[in-house]
Amino acid sequence: MTDFSKALSVSASGLQAQASRLRHLSENISNADTPGYRRKMIPFETAFGSGVSQVEVGRMKLDDQPLERIFDPSHPMADGSGHYDGSNVDLLIELADAREAQRSYEANLKMFEQARQMSAGLMQLLRR
Repeated sequence: MTDFSKALSVSASGLQAQASRLRHLSENISNADTPGYRRKMIPFETAFGSGVSQVEVGRMKLDDQPLERIFDPSHPMADGSGHYDGSNVDLLIELADAREAQRSYEANLKMFEQARQMSAGLMQLLRR
């Protein structure tokens, strides 16, 4: 595997990992008001393949934080005391994580594009 293809492979794995992270973050944001919903989190792991380390998405985990107790006696899921379990999604944290994932995705995309341009430039030089 050439150095250019290794660089493309590393940046492509980063793109896939951040895309997966953004998908889970968007699910969390869209379910922030869903009763009983637990925040989904995905860890990143290092995978070794073809002589280069890459980013890999680990198993999805549910956040252990307690669910928010909401008082609304008219809600169909309310118990005898008038409370029901909300979600444990904090929109501020989710939006900050989404911005970080977006920036990481853009950085990987730029690295991918630069490696592709360098490879194309080398091919043009070799053809002369």
